[in-house]
Amino acid sequence: MNNDIEKAKSAYLESKGYDAFRLKTAMFDMDGVLFDSMKNHALSWHDTMAHFGFTFPPEEAYMNEGRTGGGTINIVSMRERGHLATEDEIQEIYHYKSELFSKLPEAVQMPGSYELLCKVKASGLTPMVVTGSGQRTLLARLHENFPGIFSEELMVTAFDVKKGKPDPEPYLMGLQKGKQYFRMQGIMDNESPLLDCNESIVVENAPLGVEAGVAAGVFTIAVNTGPLPDSVLYEAGANMLYPSMQALCDDWNNLISILNN
Repeated sequence: MNNDIEKAKSAYLESKGYDAFRLKTAMFDMDGVLFDSMKNHALSWHDTMAHFGFTFPPEEAYMNEGRTGGGTINIVSMRERGHLATEDEIQEIYHYKSELFSKLPEAVQMPGSYELLCKVKASGLTPMVVTGSGQRTLLARLHENFPGIFSEELMVTAFDVKKGKPDPEPYLMGLQKGKQYFRMQGIMDNESPLLDCNESIVVENAPLGVEAGVAAGVFTIAVNTGPLPDSVLYEAGANMLYPSMQALCDDWNNLISILNN
């Protein structure tokens, strides 16, 4: 594994023109990374689309994971009706989907996620959440399930962005919020509005999320917690891949030691 990390590190730094990582934050997706929630999303999206007369097999939810709800609805609307959904339609469909989601069994922490976040903090990095979700029931549970980990000012959600993943906007906003946070702490005082790309890493489980992290210029680690083959995540541009959050947790100290040296 050490050789894989070294190769990924060297390839990234060379491609971006950096001499080293200077890591300050780690940006985590939420669904499928922090919570084992994708099965619930897939089922509620499938049932919602069927209710409104659309076709949406559950596996399509994994391919569209990371988009805003409106973005997902518009892809299906364009495909099956040839036009975008109206704002009223988006609100109605997404509300229906949210209601179905809230009635499903509560999604549990992804195994290894809390231990990993504790290790992230112990290694001197600040954890952040960057999610395309607007699912308020999950967002509200972040502090309950991961006590002492996340700050409100270091979260990017569907309510913060105009463009969802795979657009880089969510992760660029993460770099911006990270910079604002450190500036308020009196740690950084230069005028750049964003953290440099080599000052953060991304942890994602979905191809669109990986694309977004890569497009933002950040070293992107994929964790394959769903049914998609590894090749889909590598094709999206992942710099590294772990088979689970637990595997990343187990290797975290080794990974961060190599990246930082």
